[in-house]
Amino acid sequence: MTMIDDILSLPGQLRWGTGLDIDPLRTGGPIVLLGMGGSAMAATVATLAASPRAPIVVHRGYGLPEWAADSGAAVIAVSYSGNTEEVLSGVDAAITEGLSIAAVASGGRLGEIARDRGLPYAEVPGGLQPRAGVGYQTAAVAATLCAAGQISNVDRALNEAADTVEGLVGGGDGGAFVLGRDIAGGLADRTAVIYGGRGVGSTAAYRWKTQINENAKVPAFSGTVPEMNHNELEGWRAGASDDFGIVYLRDSEEHPAVARRLDLSGTVLSGCVPRVGEVRSAGFGPLARFYSLAVVGDITSVYMAEEAGVDPTPVETLEEFKIMLAKGTP
Repeated sequence: MTMIDDILSLPGQLRWGTGLDIDPLRTGGPIVLLGMGGSAMAATVATLAASPRAPIVVHRGYGLPEWAADSGAAVIAVSYSGNTEEVLSGVDAAITEGLSIAAVASGGRLGEIARDRGLPYAEVPGGLQPRAGVGYQTAAVAATLCAAGQISNVDRALNEAADTVEGLVGGGDGGAFVLGRDIAGGLADRTAVIYGGRGVGSTAAYRWKTQINENAKVPAFSGTVPEMNHNELEGWRAGASDDFGIVYLRDSEEHPAVARRLDLSGTVLSGCVPRVGEVRSAGFGPLARFYSLAVVGDITSVYMAEEAGVDPTPVETLEEFKIMLAKGTP
């Protein structure tokens, strides 16, 4: 399958999660989601749909947050391969501390631990690059959070997200492809900077950044409004010519004050750096709105790779780095 095929499979990935029967995770305090890369992205996206009764934190790193054990946190470990060392270190710590654990993986060591210990476990279909299986992982994490009482009507949320994406991609010739190709053309020979409002917008902006990194093999950056109004905005003052291109992601449910700040940020930056594009969310629920923004970024990143003459699928630098880590290369 090509990366475009993977993008077209996203509605089916999201629908795969409807009706999942996940054993309940015992919770009585905070919930810590462990994940890295595309798995952490899926975990973060799933939390957008939560109406939590307790804090939910996505932990990107080794071990657990220092407060996790004392607070009696429940842990949801998310690793597409099941072998992510940072996630496994957190699982080991959670086992040592006697914390409740659930798992999302396609197998690997995490799958083995879940089966051996009888943990709540959502096994997602394997065989994809982790970033290309984000729909499966989002659905699995959302179903796990639903089983823990943190999300209601998860099937409705997943179906709406799937329907929204399906309408946008149109089998490969929908509006998302038209817009993605247009934005990719505007970002040619430029470094992309993507801004969105806190929540759905900024989460989608980070997904754009990482997809451009991994698919187009070039640097890209993302920022969050209102935070960027307190620091990053000043950095553009002297201008950056045509070396950068800004894309704004607008969520229909962004806070009115954030909407005003995004409007004014665009005005301030209009003479400093090219405005390459703006994408507005579709759908009603947070999962639908997120994926309506994110899928355009996925498509943009693939077209950027195409224009640069690179294959978007392999991540050779990341794989080489993993080998260095395994060998202990300094």
